[in-house]
Amino acid sequence: MRRALPPLRALLRAGAAGRPPWLPALSGLCGAPAGLPAPAAEGSGGSKLNILPSFGFLFDIDGVLVRGKTPIPAAKTAFQKLVNSQGQFLVPVVFVTNAGNCLRQKKADQLSHLLGVPISQDQVMMSHSPLRMFKRYHEKCVLVSGQGPLLDIAQDLGFCQPITIETLREKHPLLDVVDHDRRPNVLYPSAVELPKIEAVVLFGEPVRWETNLQLIIDVLLTSGYPGNPYHHENYPHIPVLACNMDLMWVAEAQSPRFGHGTFMVCLENIYKKITGKDLKYEALMGKPSKLTYQYAEYLIRAQAAERQWKQPIQTLYAVGDNLMTDVYGANLYNRYLEENSRKGSKSRIQAKVAGGRGSATLSQDDEIDNSWETELASAAAAHCRSVLVCTGVYNPHTEVPLDTRDSITETVFHGHRDFRFDPGLVEPDHIVPDVDAAVDLVFQLENFAPN
Repeated sequence: MRRALPPLRALLRAGAAGRPPWLPALSGLCGAPAGLPAPAAEGSGGSKLNILPSFGFLFDIDGVLVRGKTPIPAAKTAFQKLVNSQGQFLVPVVFVTNAGNCLRQKKADQLSHLLGVPISQDQVMMSHSPLRMFKRYHEKCVLVSGQGPLLDIAQDLGFCQPITIETLREKHPLLDVVDHDRRPNVLYPSAVELPKIEAVVLFGEPVRWETNLQLIIDVLLTSGYPGNPYHHENYPHIPVLACNMDLMWVAEAQSPRFGHGTFMVCLENIYKKITGKDLKYEALMGKPSKLTYQYAEYLIRAQAAERQWKQPIQTLYAVGDNLMTDVYGANLYNRYLEENSRKGSKSRIQAKVAGGRGSATLSQDDEIDNSWETELASAAAAHCRSVLVCTGVYNPHTEVPLDTRDSITETVFHGHRDFRFDPGLVEPDHIVPDVDAAVDLVFQLENFAPN
């Protein structure tokens, strides 16, 4: 049962100094000692300690393990507890990040170096990983937006005809004119015409926002032929698949930085200002979408099967630093698991990964390959518990507006437009100082003492 927590407004309201007034002075809470007492030979109530895991970890990366490129000290200590002397993991672990600017193998190599333990690419889930399931689009010509090795990422996911914003700009040099220094002096006719663009895939925040915003709008308002005049009557527009909805994220700076969610806010508002209609998403991926957690659980089960751990995975512990993505997503998925449990059967994967305004999110039921649907929907866990750390976006001493009559949805909700604000979904099951304390807490909760 979830530990009772005060309302979100109380959670965000802190005292002028020290621990927030509602936080008890117990180990494992922000501002208290990070360590938890080592479990005794028997668990609480005399229960036997478990040597095989019936749980798995879903770790966020930014704000939990690193800040920018700087490791968080507790991370390496935590992961020494998660592996045996041969470097094998004692419990199934998946790194669930909303980043999307590199291949899984590169991220796995970075984590291996950072944590001092071997990480495989099969333990890494980028925000775009579920796109492997959207096979309907793999043969189509898609425009990809973001940064990093976009073509390599798209092709690794199965897309056969990806086109970058830069390629589109080269073929249509008159479209990108905000930067006067980049306007072409001499126009040369393109030797090769681009095929019709049939979908737009947003991997993450780009570098030149003005260029990407302009060209994506051009594609949407011309039904995939950006050199043509706008036709506002073409609605709904061609499909848009978006990864990573984080409004902000933490790096080395003292305050959070713009994330891809901020870019999406710009795109949505420009589209609506021009057309008077909502931009629609065919799919929203990355935390807090339910689809992301279903895919992550699939990876957890695959690890358990590979290690031949016979005990079913009953509980997922999602460790993150962001109320609006990590905590919201874990609690949303827990609600889904509990609803399925009450129904007594596993429902089909629901296309609408957004938590609220269905009018702005189209159904994906027909988009997900049937074999993946079977894989993801079977043998689901019973619970997904949210564990909030205090080393990233979340700050237990955040100030709130003095006028407490303001609507909380207007003052603190940083989630995506298509997700309904629900105070219950942003109340974590547990709050701890850092990831090391999170591992200690979970081991104690699970009476886990591996050989």
